Parts: sequence; structure tokens; C-alpha cells
Amino acid sequence: MKHIARKRFGQHFLADAGIIDGIVREIDPRAGQAMVEIGPGLAALTQPLVERVGALAVIELDRDLAARLRQHQHLDVVEADVLTVDFTALADRMGAPKLRVVGNLPYNISSPILFHLLRHVARIEDQHFMLQKEVVDRMVAAPATADYGRLSVMLQWRYAMESVLFVPPESFDPPPRVDSAVVRMIPYAQPAAVNEKLLSELVQVAFSQRRKILRHTLGKWLQEKGFTGTFDVQRRAEEVPVAEYLSVCAAVVSLSAGA
Repeated sequence: MKHIARKRFGQHFLADAGIIDGIVREIDPRAGQAMVEIGPGLAALTQPLVERVGALAVIELDRDLAARLRQHQHLDVVEADVLTVDFTALADRMGAPKLRVVGNLPYNISSPILFHLLRHVARIEDQHFMLQKEVVDRMVAAPATADYGRLSVMLQWRYAMESVLFVPPESFDPPPRVDSAVVRMIPYAQPAAVNEKLLSELVQVAFSQRRKILRHTLGKWLQEKGFTGTFDVQRRAEEVPVAEYLSVCAAVVSLSAGA
């Protein structure tokens, strides 16, 4: 029986063999690697992955699709909302120091999934995700560009990222109304030590009014925190490199520790 895509799950199934081959080449799966696929759907990507890796864990929320997937050999099916999955515990269960995570993420909750995985980044070797191209552009954006924003800063402090493949709407069934892209995310081996919660607050304040210079937003926030260091607030948020946000965050943490 043909599976009808469900809007509430944001389902768009990859159907272009050439694009599937391209994604597999970018992932470069090897035998014996501990790999997890998010949202396997109709197994278009799952099949070539499991052929190369040997066994695969898949996370699928749709009950009917999960039942289908259980019929495949060598698949460990986790029927759950990915936002509830403990990837650290999953790595332990798979007996793996680190996981390779791949998937065609539901576009309506892609950012929450990325931030959820950030909490388990110490147990992740790399990530390859299909996302809305607009989101990928924001993830990899450089400072002083229109796409550079909160998502750019919050992910770039922890991952080296690049957009590796463009995917047009007609590659899916049903076709989405947007272009897609595949992003590669490799966690830094030695990331800058940072208080993630404070960094998130700092960046949110900075980008809360993109058109205003930081004196009106982040400047006031820094004053409230007692920050007296050197930081040019006569710029817009998008002009500040990731390293500067990390440096300011570290300085504010030091102030709190000394208080």
C-alpha cells in the first residue's frame, strides 16, 4: 500500500536516485560505523546506508512507517519524536564512543532538532542533514551578511559546517515549496569553553533588533551585567564575528564568578 505523506509530520519523501547517490557520497558511510538516521521515511536513503554500514539505528515518529521499517533486516527502529531521544544513551546502547547522525529533517522543527543535538554533541562524530536551503544558508553564513544571525553564531561556535549539495523541490514526493540543501556539520575537537545558556541569551539580545546598533540592545544588557571590557557597540549584531561573541560571553561569566 502506498504511504500518503502526512502534513502534520512535515513529510516529503526523497525520490531522486541521483540526489540520493550524491548524499551517500557526501556521507561516505563505512562498514561497522555507528550511524543513526533521523526520519527515514520510505527508506530511500536508509537502504544504501545500511548496505554500506551493515546495521543502522533509525528514528521514526510515524507509526505506520515505523512498522514498515521493522520489516527490514539490520534496522534498530526507535519509534519516537526525535526531540525526546537521548542520543548519549543511544550511543551507549549501540556500544559506540560517537555516532554519525544523518537525516532528512522535518523542516517545521529543524532548528529545535539542531539545538537538541547540540546537547549531545560530545558523543557525535559528524552530522549530515537535508534542510530547507534558507536554513542551511543561515547556518553557514559569514558575518556582515544578511543570512548571519542567531542560528549562525549558536552553531558555528561548536561545529565546522558547509553546504555540500543543492536539492531542488522536484527531488521529493510530494515536492516542498522551497529549495533544499545538505549540510555537513563536524563538531570541533576543542571548542571554546562557553556557558551555552548565557551565550544563547547574549546572542538573542544582540539580534533582537537587527537594524539597530548594539548600543541600544546588547550595550544595555552588558551594562546590567557589569561588563566594562572593550567591545564596540557601534555596530549591528550581524557585523560581530562568532569569536567576539564567545569572548564577551566568557568575560560576563568571569564577572559572575567573581561577584
